[in-house]
Amino acid sequence: MDRDAVTGGVMTDTRIRVLCVDDHQVVLEGISSIIGRQPDMVVVAAVSTGEDAVVQFREHRPDVTLMDLQLPGMSGLDAIRAIRREFAHAEIVVLTMYQGDEDIYRALQAGAATYLLKDALTDELVSVVRQVHSGEHPLPPNVAKLLAARETRPLLTARETEVMKLLAKGMRNKEIGALLNISEETAKVHVRNILAKFGVNDRAAAIHIAAQRGVIHMDDR
Repeated sequence: MDRDAVTGGVMTDTRIRVLCVDDHQVVLEGISSIIGRQPDMVVVAAVSTGEDAVVQFREHRPDVTLMDLQLPGMSGLDAIRAIRREFAHAEIVVLTMYQGDEDIYRALQAGAATYLLKDALTDELVSVVRQVHSGEHPLPPNVAKLLAARETRPLLTARETEVMKLLAKGMRNKEIGALLNISEETAKVHVRNILAKFGVNDRAAAIHIAAQRGVIHMDDR
């Protein structure tokens, strides 16, 4: 594809303009390099925080944004929400190590065009960027499978999710109750419901499953 086209006597760049967002510098440089090597793409900005992603999106209005979810400060998920609130047609591709079905669901609900795991091959990554730019929202088979599995599982309520996060911090029922302004007995009921929904008998197993599914993230504890 030609990089430039003549419009009314003025040369215009026709390459896909990409914003890259990742908090690991080596990964960010690698992704930027992959995109930069494509004759039909150009990196307009590469940043490492959600706040900077929002600022750079406003400035450059990229065609496609590659967004990690694990970012310092404003999370990638919150950055997606912020960008989409301001730019409803923003095309954002999640590129992350998080592979929980809850992570996938939340990202797509927030407005992400699709969801890629960081072990995706280079060819798959650049293909998805082109597809998203053309208006498609392809979902890789492995991601679609995880999302479909979510539909068959009992889901935690918003309150149960709050309790689950506090369980992961090592809190007991009394502490959970005090923090959430509920009784110790009510906290105990929530914990019992969580264990039942996850099909486990103890808190450690529940924490493991919650982390695996993306209900909680151990790096946020």
